[in-house]
Amino acid sequence: MKIVVLAGGISPEREVSLSSGSLIANALIKKGHRVLFLDLYLGMPSLPEDPDCLFTDSLIHEHAISKAIPNMEELKTRAENGNALIGKNVLELCRRADLVFLALHGGIGENGQIQAVLEAYGIPHTGSSYEGALLAMNKDLSKRLWRDAGVPTPDWVLLDRKDPEKDLAEAIARLGKDVVVKPIGCGSSVGVSIPKDEAALSRAVKEAAEWGQLLLERRIFGREFAIGILGDEILPPVEIIPKRGFYDYKNKYQGTTEEICPAEMPEGVLEKAKDFSKKAFDALHLSGYARFDLLLDRENRLWFLEANTLPGMTPNSLLPRAAVAAGIGYPDLCQRIAELAKPSCQ
Repeated sequence: MKIVVLAGGISPEREVSLSSGSLIANALIKKGHRVLFLDLYLGMPSLPEDPDCLFTDSLIHEHAISKAIPNMEELKTRAENGNALIGKNVLELCRRADLVFLALHGGIGENGQIQAVLEAYGIPHTGSSYEGALLAMNKDLSKRLWRDAGVPTPDWVLLDRKDPEKDLAEAIARLGKDVVVKPIGCGSSVGVSIPKDEAALSRAVKEAAEWGQLLLERRIFGREFAIGILGDEILPPVEIIPKRGFYDYKNKYQGTTEEICPAEMPEGVLEKAKDFSKKAFDALHLSGYARFDLLLDRENRLWFLEANTLPGMTPNSLLPRAAVAAGIGYPDLCQRIAELAKPSCQ
């Protein structure tokens, strides 16, 4: 197949997306596909007479991969997109492909926007539809749907982005002093914090509000796990043990976390985790594949935190580790995800 691997963009997770995308592109090439690695935001300013020549069966070397540019203004100047989030010729190239493999994280990549655009043009893509992506990316909506479906999730309170401290006292009275502050629309723990005192909480909600609408969630003390779903298969759980702090952006991507897979769970808990994962998947209308983050408290009760419709695919990412534990190597994992793509777009 001719496959466009779409990565990059201008979300806070741009760098992670580029890392995932480069690995995915090379894995698909090894499986015999012709691949075009394409930055969603930068696009391609001009096309050759025959754009199909851009799809390659040669492995992509690191120097050829678009690099994350720390200065967003510099990135925007380079792209010359104006206010558009999709670069020049991106859709034209996607329409020439048999499939678009989404390696995006955060923002337009996970909130359903790019999925909606591709589906409007009839372009098959990996992962869930725009509906599933939108529901999963919005932590408030996903928690509401899980609660209705009987999937346990910690209690939470929405805060006003414009004045996040306005209802803070009422929220703490309901949830208790141990809370987690979360933007409702970011992944990779961007903007997430666990404040230790009242002053830290005040700072945390103001900082989280910079990323958009936010919520306070009751903090659950216990062991943290991730469970992936690949088609009809529920992958082995991964236990996440940060060496310090909690599983924030730094611990996820800088190798400061111990990850055990397959993780050990108390008798009967694993079956419950699998059952809840399937219910969580269906409640959000997901398809193809996804990963769920959950906690096991001190009374061996499970609590689902959030869904990831485009899980990270870097060397430190959880889904590839779980796949290996299930006997699925990285190239085969990418192939399986590609094969699951078309049904998700029907």
